[in-house]
Parts: sequence; structure tokens; C-alpha cells
Amino acid sequence: MSTETAKLNQETMEIIKSTVPVLQEHGTTITKRFYEMLFDNHPELRNIFNQTNQRKGDQPKALANAVLAAAQHIDQLEAILPVVKQIGQKHRSLNIKPEHYPIVGENLLAAIKDVLGDAATDEIINAWAEAYGVIADVFISVEKEMYQEVLNQRGGWVDFRDFKVVKKVVESDVITSFYLEPADGGEIPSYLPGQYITVKAEIEGQPYNHLRQYSLSTSPGKNYYRISVKREDALGDTPAGVVSSYLHHHVHEGSILPISAPGGDFVLDLEDTRPLVLISGGVGLTPMMSMLETVIEKQPERQVIYIHAARSGKFHAMKDRVNEVVRDNSQVTSYTVYDNPEENEEFDKEGYINYEFLKEELPTNNAAFYFCGPKGFMRAMYQNLKRLGVDGQDIHFEIFGPAEDITA
Repeated sequence: MSTETAKLNQETMEIIKSTVPVLQEHGTTITKRFYEMLFDNHPELRNIFNQTNQRKGDQPKALANAVLAAAQHIDQLEAILPVVKQIGQKHRSLNIKPEHYPIVGENLLAAIKDVLGDAATDEIINAWAEAYGVIADVFISVEKEMYQEVLNQRGGWVDFRDFKVVKKVVESDVITSFYLEPADGGEIPSYLPGQYITVKAEIEGQPYNHLRQYSLSTSPGKNYYRISVKREDALGDTPAGVVSSYLHHHVHEGSILPISAPGGDFVLDLEDTRPLVLISGGVGLTPMMSMLETVIEKQPERQVIYIHAARSGKFHAMKDRVNEVVRDNSQVTSYTVYDNPEENEEFDKEGYINYEFLKEELPTNNAAFYFCGPKGFMRAMYQNLKRLGVDGQDIHFEIFGPAEDITA
């Protein structure tokens, strides 16, 4: 990326740097306006972008943070390469193509001009146009390699491929698993524990398709993929989840779902042999289950501690499977935490996973820690682990939805 940065002259980089305070103040306003203009000018892109995240404001906020990071590091773009690769994985899974980038750039520059008015001088707009071109080229290059990598895999494919639901299993009051096999009967590529697929929901009566990414919830190497989906019910002013409701109520055994090939960079490091600590909240258990089942197959001597939090037993998916793993693998220990348990339920702690509980139950802070769940849960877990003295390089997490800084 350093060679790409060299395409920008010093004056351009200084102009971009000078806009950092403006982006800190107006970034989200700009990106909200950007999406409004983008969808007005190119309504077909609603088929790609998650409209729920648009309404909640999560996507504009995530984009604003990405634009700000690019401006702050415009003279050393290699510093944001990990973020580029993470976003690139999502783009590849959503089938973002090179031809989408000029459209995004045109509308982003128009939004900057629209929000900032006369403060967005020609000098600033021209500098950002030049910088966007360089940044877009980096994304296109990174994603080209990802597409090629997927194609080179045995059974790999690009774009969407039809899969048949061969089994549908209710795991809890709100979580259901879907077992997917390719409708064409061909091979499927393996994946890394923790990765996800994108499901394209083509829902009758909906004006656009809906794309949603779901973690694969079992170990790789099988002739099927499994996703375990939480039904998002209406709550207050928040409407029910469009895709999760569709999957739960209208997709059955025999139904066809188009999906993209597995992707994602939240993956279990099987080179590490230290103790493994998996922590999940609610449906955040899906990548944890893939990691748990993989580690007992690939690293049968590795110590594993799995801690799961749920509202109660009714909402706890795959508890029997975890108990089975613990029973058959002496190196695995599990703990269950319920914040609202019902009578006669078995669990290890009532309330929440807090610092005191982790300090008491974890044998060491020199371990690999992976966690996933609702954003508030994840922010608390990160703070607890840092308080325990866990090295930042040993803390790994996945946020469902647009990226957000949980470390602040």
C-alpha cells in the first residue's frame, strides 16, 4: 500500500489531513447524506446494502469511521490494511464489484459538497477525489485477490449459488439451524472456523433483495453448511427482522437459498496451543460452536473453557451439544450464565459474566480469547479481559453488522 500512497503528492495529503477535524464533527451527517443520494441515484443498490442498518444509523456511522481513518492515515495507508482486508472480506461475500466504486465515489463527493457547502472548496473536493481513487484501487486490488482465492478452492464459486435446505432444527425459542447443501450436487469449499456466508433472501412482496451474513455454526469439512439464526422479533419501535422472520417462518426443508462462498477474518488460530477461552452471548454462540467443534477435532489436547450467557434455558441454543462435548472431552470445561433463569434450570451463575466471575474461573490470562455477542456484551467482555491483564493481541472478537469500536 505504500506504493499506492506514493501516487498522492504531499500537497494532496496535507489537504486531506486538514479535513480531519471537519470529518470528526460532520462525518456521520455526510455519510447519512451519502446513502440518501446513493439510493436516490441508484436504487438498484438497495439490493446490496442492508436497509435495516441504514435505518438504525449503524452503517453511516461505520462508513464515517472508515473515512475518518483513511484521512488520518492518508500518508501511511498501510496502517489501515487490516481494516481494508476486513471490509474486503465483507465486500467479497456481498459480491461488491470494481464498477461499484466510481458510483460510491461520485456520491460521496457530492455528499461532502452538499453538507459542507462553501467550506468544501474545489481544492478540498479535488484532493478527496484523488485520494478516493487511490483508496478505491487498494480495495479493488485486495478484493480481486480474495475473489481469485475463492475460485481457486475446490468447489469454490463467485457470486451466489443455490443451496437447498436439507434440515431445519429448532435450537431454542428464538434460534433455528438450517443445514444447507448445494442444489447442483457439486462440491463445496471448506472454511475456517469463525467464518460466515451471505444469504440472499428473495422475499415475495419485497421491492428489493436482502443480503444477510450468518456465521457457520459447525466445524468445517462436511458436505453441508450450517447456519443458526436468531429470530429478531418486534420490540417497541424496532420492527421484526425481515430476513430472520422470513427464514424462521417461510423457509423449510426443500427450500432454496442463494448463498455466497464462506469468508471473514474472525477465525480460530490453530497454530496456537495455549488454553482457548470462548465467550458468547445469545446468538453469538454460532462462531464459537464452529471453533469448539474444530478444536476438539484438530487439537484434542488443548485446554478449552467455554462460557455462554443467555436470558434463560429457553433461549440457550445447543446446550445439549456443548454438554456432550464436555462429557466426551476431559480438556473442555463449560459454564452457563443466565440473567433471568426459570425454576429448576441448571446453570453456573445468575446474572452476567463479570470481572469477578472471570477472575475466579479462568486459570490464566495467558490464553487465546475469542468472544461474540451483542455489542454491549462485547464491550463489557473487552473491558473485563483488559482488566484481567490479557494482552491485546490475544483478544479476538466479531461484531455482527457494521464495524464499531467496542474498545473505547
